[in-house]
Amino acid sequence: MVIARPYVAAFSARFLLMLQYRAAALAGFATQCWWGAIKVMVYAAFYHASTAAAGAPMSLSQVITYTWLGQAFLALGAWGSDPDVGLVMRSGAVGHDLLRPVDTYTLWFARTAGWMTSRAVPRAALMFLVAGIALPLLGLHEWAWGPPPGVAQALLFALSMVFVVTLATAITMFLNIAVVVTLNDRGVNSLVAPFTIVLSGSLLPLPLFPDWTRALLFIQPFAGLIDIPFRIYSGNLQGGTAWAGIGLQAAWTAVLVVVGRAWMNRVMHRLEMQGG
Repeated sequence: MVIARPYVAAFSARFLLMLQYRAAALAGFATQCWWGAIKVMVYAAFYHASTAAAGAPMSLSQVITYTWLGQAFLALGAWGSDPDVGLVMRSGAVGHDLLRPVDTYTLWFARTAGWMTSRAVPRAALMFLVAGIALPLLGLHEWAWGPPPGVAQALLFALSMVFVVTLATAITMFLNIAVVVTLNDRGVNSLVAPFTIVLSGSLLPLPLFPDWTRALLFIQPFAGLIDIPFRIYSGNLQGGTAWAGIGLQAAWTAVLVVVGRAWMNRVMHRLEMQGG
C-alpha cells in the first residue's frame, strides 16, 4: 500500500485538477448530445425502413443504448496522447519525472488514467440524466438510454469498464512514448484517431460490419474500448461470450503494459531532453 501511495496521489491530483474544467465538460457534453441524437435518428431510420434490419445481430434498442454509452464515455477512448507528456517533453520538464524516486511508467500511467477518467465522469453523468432519464420522461422511450437486462449484466459491465480504463490507458501510454520519441504529439494523434474511430465501434457497432470481419474485429485491442463493454451492458454479449470479451480486455492490457514498459525503458535510456 505504501508503494502504491505516490501513484494513487498522482491519479487523484490529475483527476481533481481536470474536474475544474467545467466549461470544457459542458461543451463536450453538448457536442456529444448532438452527435448522439444524429446517430440515433440514422439508426432508427435504417431499422424502420430496411427489411434486412430484421435479421441484424443487434436490435434497435441495443444499438441506441450502445450509441448513448459511446457518447457518454467517449473520453475513455484512446484518441490521442496525454497533452502533459508533449508539454514536459518540449519544455525539458521530463527530467523532473526521471529524478523522482518512483517508476516513471507507472507514474505516467496513473496520471493518464486520472486525466481520462476525469473527463469521462461528468459527461457520462450528464448524458445519463438526459438520455437515460429525461428522454423516457418525455415519452421518447424508443430513443432513450435503456437499462441493462439484469443485475448480472450490470455487474459484468462494471467489471468490463474497469478494464476499459486500464486498456485505454495502456494504449495511450504507447502514444505517450511515441511522443517522447518523435516530439510531435499532433502527428501521433492524427495517426491513431482513424483506427480508434473504426476499430473500437465508435463509428459503427462492430457486429454490424460484414460477417467475415466480426471475429477479427472482436479479438483486436480497440474492441475492448467501446464494443465489448457496451454490448455487455445491452445484453448482446452474455455468459461465456461476455467473459471472453472481458478476458480479451485483460489480456490486451497486460500485453500492452509489458511491451510499453520495455519500450519506454529503452527510450528513456537514450533520451535527449529539450528546453533549458
